[in-house]
Amino acid sequence: MEAGPVRAGAVTVPSHLSGGDQPCGAIGRAGWPRCSSRKRLSARVVAQGWGQNLERGTEHETTQALKVFLVLMTLIVLAAAPAMAQQAAKLSEQEAFALGTEAYIYGYPLVTMEMTRRVVTNVAEPKGAHAPMGQFANLRRYPDALFKDVTAPNADTLYSSAFLDLAKEPYVLSLPDEAGRYYLMPMLSGWTDVFQVPGKRTTGTKAQTYAITGPDWKGTLPQGAKEFKSPTNMVWILGRTYSTGTPEDYKAVHALQDQYKLVPLSSYGKPYAPPPGKVDPEIDTKTPVREQVNRLSAGDYFKLMVALMKDNPPAKADAPMVAKLKRLGIVPGQDFDLGKADPAVQKALQGVPKASVEKIMGHLKTAGKDVNGWIFTTKAGLYGTDYVQRALVTAIGLGANRPQDAVYPTSEAGADGKPYDGASKYVMRFPKGQMPPANAFWSLTMYNAEYFFVDNPLNRYTLSSRNALKANADGSVDLYIQKDSPGADKEANWLPAPAGRFILMMRLYWPKETPPSIIDGTWKPPAVKQVQ
Repeated sequence: MEAGPVRAGAVTVPSHLSGGDQPCGAIGRAGWPRCSSRKRLSARVVAQGWGQNLERGTEHETTQALKVFLVLMTLIVLAAAPAMAQQAAKLSEQEAFALGTEAYIYGYPLVTMEMTRRVVTNVAEPKGAHAPMGQFANLRRYPDALFKDVTAPNADTLYSSAFLDLAKEPYVLSLPDEAGRYYLMPMLSGWTDVFQVPGKRTTGTKAQTYAITGPDWKGTLPQGAKEFKSPTNMVWILGRTYSTGTPEDYKAVHALQDQYKLVPLSSYGKPYAPPPGKVDPEIDTKTPVREQVNRLSAGDYFKLMVALMKDNPPAKADAPMVAKLKRLGIVPGQDFDLGKADPAVQKALQGVPKASVEKIMGHLKTAGKDVNGWIFTTKAGLYGTDYVQRALVTAIGLGANRPQDAVYPTSEAGADGKPYDGASKYVMRFPKGQMPPANAFWSLTMYNAEYFFVDNPLNRYTLSSRNALKANADGSVDLYIQKDSPGADKEANWLPAPAGRFILMMRLYWPKETPPSIIDGTWKPPAVKQVQ
């Protein structure tokens, strides 16, 4: 006779030992099932009697007794394991709060990337900064002072942005011959790490073809396509192409953007028309993404986070953090229901979002260097296990490049430590031979207190290496930062300011890595000094 059926959550003793297939109860002390005396006796029969069968029973009976014993012992261990694990993982409210804060900060980039993806791809066809999945959204001109879609816009490069889902299959990216023009196509993983950066600095400006594959994909690629393996199935390509901003140059860049192509691997080499995008009316496309993320409840935040971790697995270096997450019941790819958690964990996690956001933003004070009133970091694009730094860059500069591609010094106060104000006049002087050392270009951009462009009579939002700046007699260059014109003879070097508070941001694209260099500290941005 074969052993009887097994029911989840109970142990069924075989009928030929117990007199019928009846379940024992829950696990008792020492991990043994609570059974009637008859059932407990039956268990002992299995544990003790099978050896006697070796001597006096038939070979068939001996085999059956051994099978029964092994099955029963396995069921006992399996039934006891969850209870034992739950007891070992029980957390105090303080422990749960501390672990929850770490978990929130760790997952902040992944959740933000997903919320960003939902917003920018929620269209039927490419339009402005939005495009369906697997298609480029190409910005055709620089923003003006009316533009409020994103903070800290730039007037140096035109964006070409696309989100990919590699879970089904790879995508093939085709880039045209840029004829020497500066461009870069950084590819961000779901965790915001820049895992590849084709472009002038790294791969030159000739025509190129790349196959972007997911973490688990294996297969054959078309000839001539170089594989870029992404660590996650979510990928954001945030391309930038340099333009002088003139109508003629806009036209030249548009011709290049029209040749940036993305095709699913199965359609490569065949006629392909991208399908219309799916529009979800429930997606909030008006509220800034950061605000949407920050107001998620703890339950919704972690539920989304674990779901995303299925297709966007943690890095190997994240193993210690993944072990911490398990203590909270946060397991990659598994469902998370805060309502089923221990009451102490439920209570602790409720306050985690607010405290975590405060910790992320509080890191700003120590996240970078302060040089002559300019704050900047060279720790962006690749973060390793520096989760707080990664979360901060996500919050204030999502899509940031590696420092080898760009550094962004930002200043809110002058050399005297006082916040900038349009009621005063300022000068930023570069000594002779000490202009910002960048292989591609540099710029100085004016923002109001909300990080948007400032309306002015010249429609000028930046001064940069493409401007015909006038030098002083000693070879130095002064930039005049003020609300009103400094005079016709100085207007070429004038960066118009608003009436009230303002913020300055420099951009050094492809900064030099040998002295003088902002990366190694051998070049420093000069202080902005008030002159009135």
